[in-house]
Amino acid sequence: MTDIDWDQLRAVATDAMTRAYVPYSRFPVGAAALVTDGRVVAGCNTENASYGVGLCAECGLISNLAMTGGGQLVAFVCVDREGRTLMPCGRCRQLIFEHALPGMLLETVSGIRSIEEVLPDAFGPRDLEER
Repeated sequence: MTDIDWDQLRAVATDAMTRAYVPYSRFPVGAAALVTDGRVVAGCNTENASYGVGLCAECGLISNLAMTGGGQLVAFVCVDREGRTLMPCGRCRQLIFEHALPGMLLETVSGIRSIEEVLPDAFGPRDLEER
């Protein structure tokens, strides 16, 4: 899959952002990703009064991926309320890496990058295979 409709992904991420539950930070985030089978999955951040148990938009996206049939992520976008690109934190990069097609692309604040560029030398499922 080389033809990625970044505008469509951004639109889905923006729509997801409007559904965020953010009564504390008031910082809504939406994420969207293209899956190997052509589906687009999305997620939004969900806060909690016990701040440490809030969920990032990327967590919701990965849960949505699993719930709707699994697969591997091909391309990923994350946006804020203004539609600006957000870079996933390290924890979320690891979540994304777990479900990414090798070479998966992310729209980042510095341009399109591969998952390997934004999480070099990552630990993943292949590291747990018996050798």
